[in-house]
Amino acid sequence: MQSLLILIDSVVTLIVWTLILQVIMSWLIAFNIVNTHNRFIWQINYALHKLTSPLLSPIQQILPNLGGIDISPIILIIVLHFARNILFEFFLGSPY
Repeated sequence: MQSLLILIDSVVTLIVWTLILQVIMSWLIAFNIVNTHNRFIWQINYALHKLTSPLLSPIQQILPNLGGIDISPIILIIVLHFARNILFEFFLGSPY
């Protein structure tokens, strides 16, 4: 059972870091620090978007329009950590 929990924890950590990279990449593109005409940057952005879009789309449909601010990655990170902690408490009796 602990191996399964370690795997779940690793997957949650990987998803969180992917979300953080997507947010950073979107900021860099929005502030014209990196150019999407660069093929390498475009491929990274495309891959990050394809990885995070299925997880963020349901949250984005529920949230109201906040101008240009997308808080769906923050909400997803909170939900993932909450679910992870619930699983750890349920199976191990402690959140860590």
